[in-house]
Amino acid sequence: MDNAGYTTLNRQSGLMAEMRAVANNIANVSTTGFRKEGVIFAEHVADLGRGTPSLSMATAEGRVVNLAQGTLVKTGGTFDLAIEGAGFFQLDTPAGPRLTRAGAFTPSPEGELVAPDGARLLDLGGAPVFVPTDAGPVAIAADGTVSVGGNPVAQIGLFQPASATDLVHAGGTRFRADAGIEPVEGAAVFQGFLENSNVDPVTEVARMIEVQRAYEMGQGFLDKEDQRIRAVIQTLGRS
Repeated sequence: MDNAGYTTLNRQSGLMAEMRAVANNIANVSTTGFRKEGVIFAEHVADLGRGTPSLSMATAEGRVVNLAQGTLVKTGGTFDLAIEGAGFFQLDTPAGPRLTRAGAFTPSPEGELVAPDGARLLDLGGAPVFVPTDAGPVAIAADGTVSVGGNPVAQIGLFQPASATDLVHAGGTRFRADAGIEPVEGAAVFQGFLENSNVDPVTEVARMIEVQRAYEMGQGFLDKEDQRIRAVIQTLGRS
């Protein structure tokens, strides 16, 4: 296969990765706290020598997370929490600390606030948030302070990656920050609200069609290139 074929195959691989990302976005259009993702393409240019045109290849180098704010929806749930502004809740999971914008929590039998799968919500100091639900009504202030019967008992932590580019999707609505995290200032916690996915389905469907057409064009070129090579081999075989 010549350079044109390799270049097209490389591009097809990147387009397939982007198609998977778009499909995942569409599948999670109704997932609370979901952040849509896109694929980063990079162009690599190789010098093939004097008098020979350079070779350019586009590759999918990684994914980028869109951190745009999703719509806040009122639920009235005491332990339904949404963040307005930057930042994430921090969860203690078996795989290690994880960041999320999905704020549907419930008290565990021990009184700790947990996600649906049992991951514990952490406070500013990295400790589980304990709420004695039998001591009076629970109120959560905009700064994350949890009060029970009018007495503050904990402060929910809001964090962000220490590096803006160090946010790795770890599955579902959760992320990993390998370079560490730091507290967020200026964000607010809303009790009785949840944040919708920030996926715009119309935009994502349009993007899927665009990527699919680009992929089909590349596949058409590869089919014609395959036919050309087969014809050359047959011709040489008869000579």
